[in-house]
Amino acid sequence: MIPNITRGSRMSGLLVYLASTDADKTKNVHADPHLVAGDSAVMAWHDNGVLDRDDALAIAKHLDEPHKKFGVEVYQKDLRWDPVAKERTDHGQKKADVWHCSLSLRVGERELTDQEWGDIANEFVDAMGFTEASGKAPCRWAAINHGPSTNGNHHIHIAVSLVREDGTKASTHGDYKRSQDTCRELEKRYGLEELSALRASRGFDRAEPQTAARDEREMYRASLSRKVRAAATGAHTEAEFVRAGRASGLLMRPRYEKGTTDVIIGYSVAERPTRDSDGTAQRPIWYGGGKLAKDLGLGQLREQWADTPDGAIEAAAEWNAAARNRRTTVPTVSPFQRGEPAHAQGPELWERYTAQARDYADRLQSIPVTDHATWAKAARDASGVFAAWSLHTETTPGPYAAMADELSRTAQLRDYRQHSKPVPMPSLAGSTMLVLAAGSKSKTAANLALLTQLMRCTRAVFDMHEQARAVRETRNLDRVMMGQLHPVYLTMRDQVTDPPQPATKPAPAPKTIGPLTPAQIAAQGFVPLRPGKPIPTPIRPPRAPAVQRPERGHER
Repeated sequence: MIPNITRGSRMSGLLVYLASTDADKTKNVHADPHLVAGDSAVMAWHDNGVLDRDDALAIAKHLDEPHKKFGVEVYQKDLRWDPVAKERTDHGQKKADVWHCSLSLRVGERELTDQEWGDIANEFVDAMGFTEASGKAPCRWAAINHGPSTNGNHHIHIAVSLVREDGTKASTHGDYKRSQDTCRELEKRYGLEELSALRASRGFDRAEPQTAARDEREMYRASLSRKVRAAATGAHTEAEFVRAGRASGLLMRPRYEKGTTDVIIGYSVAERPTRDSDGTAQRPIWYGGGKLAKDLGLGQLREQWADTPDGAIEAAAEWNAAARNRRTTVPTVSPFQRGEPAHAQGPELWERYTAQARDYADRLQSIPVTDHATWAKAARDASGVFAAWSLHTETTPGPYAAMADELSRTAQLRDYRQHSKPVPMPSLAGSTMLVLAAGSKSKTAANLALLTQLMRCTRAVFDMHEQARAVRETRNLDRVMMGQLHPVYLTMRDQVTDPPQPATKPAPAPKTIGPLTPAQIAAQGFVPLRPGKPIPTPIRPPRAPAVQRPERGHER
C-alpha cells in the first residue's frame, strides 16, 4: 500500500474534487464517491450513499470549522522549482492547514470492502496522531472512496484539518516516514501485498505512460535506464562510462559544482530527439541519473570505479565534451556498434569472461541474505549485462529487457547510507563488453555458456528473496525467468546441440583453414580451451598415404 501526502489550504476545493464525477474536471474518472470512514460527527451525519457537490461542501464546512472559528493558520515552506538554478528555491511560507493523503494498492491486488477500507483509514489516522488516540484533542477528518484510478489502482483519500478541536495545531513532523511505516504494518495486518522496506524503485509521472502509449513506444525512462546500466556495467572508469553512453546513442550532460567546470556532481541523459511529421525537431526530454533509478546516481556509480586524480581529469574532459556535443577526447572503436564480429576479440575471451561469471555465481552462494548491499550490487551487475544483451539483440524490449528491468528493482536500496559496503566480487564488465561486441546474430555455444552463468546469478537473487520471504520479488523474478528467459535459453541450447542440417550435400572442406567464426564454434558445441589451431594436427605414419582427418564436430 502506497501513501502519498500533499498539503493545501482549501478544504472545500479538495472535497468537491473528490466527490466530483465530471470527467472533464478530474484527472481520473470518479465513480460512486462515498464515505468509508471519518470522525464521529461526519459518520453520524452522512451515510455511505453517493456524495454530491452539496454533500462535499457540507463535509468540508464541518472539517474546516475549528480552523475558521479559532482563526488559527498553519504554514509550511513554499519551495518551488527554479528551472534556471535547477533546484528548489525558498519562497517563504504558504498556508497549509489541509492534510491530504491517498492510500493506494498496486494493480492486481484484491479489492477491499468498504468495511476493510474504513478499518484501514481509522487505524492509519490513529497512527498518524490525528485522533484522540494521541491523547490530544482530535482533528476532524474524512475518508472517501471514489473507485479505482485510470491505471486500475484501488485507493482511498483521507482529508484532515490540521487545527484540532481545541484550536491547537497538529504536528506533521516526520509524517512521510510515519505513513510508510504505518502502511507496512497495515499490509501485514490485512494480508496485503507487502512493499519492501529495503528497496524501492523510482516512480513516474502519470503523463509518461500515456504519452508513450500514444507514440507507440515504451517510456523513455525505461530505455534510458537500460542504456545507462549497460554503459556503467561495461565501464572500468567514469570516462569510459561517458564514452560508452554516448556511443549507445545517449545525449549526456554533466551537473557541475557551483562555480566550476571540472567538478562534476551529477548528470542527466536523454534519448536523441526525432522529428515530427512536418520535419520539426522535438526537444530532448532529460532525466537525472538518480531519478531514473536509485542506483544510477553518479555517487552510486562511482563506487565501482577507482578514484584517482588522472581518472578524475579524464572524466571531466569527457563530460565537458559531452556538454558541448563534441567528439570524445579518446577515440575508440566502440563495442556498442551493432554487428561487430565476436571473434574479433578472440574465442579465449568468451572462456575467460564466462569463467568470471561462473565465479561470480559461485560466490553468491555464500553471501548472507542480510548483506543487502552486496545483493544490490549483484543484481545491478547482472541487470547491466542483460541490458547490454537487450540493447544489441532486441529491436523491441523482450526477455533480456524484462530480466534487466526486474533485477534492477533488487538493485535499488531505499537508503544506501544505512548499509555497509558490498564485499568485493569478480567483475562482469568484460562480459558486458563482450556481449555488446558480439552483435545480434551471434548464437554461439559461448553465448549459451555465458547465459547459463547469468541465469545462475539470477537464480541466486531469487533464492535470496525466497529466504527473505519477499513474496512479490520472488513471484516477479520467477515470472520473468521461467516465462520469458527460459524459453530463450532452451532455443539457444537446441541451436547449439542440434544445429540444422543442410538441405544439400555440403561442399568439401577448404584446403586452407583459418580462424573459426562464432557460427563454426557454435556448430562444434564447445569453446576452445586455449589459443591455437581449432583442429588437431594430421598424423602421418611412415610409408602410408597421407590422410586428412575430419574436423571436430558432428561429422566426427
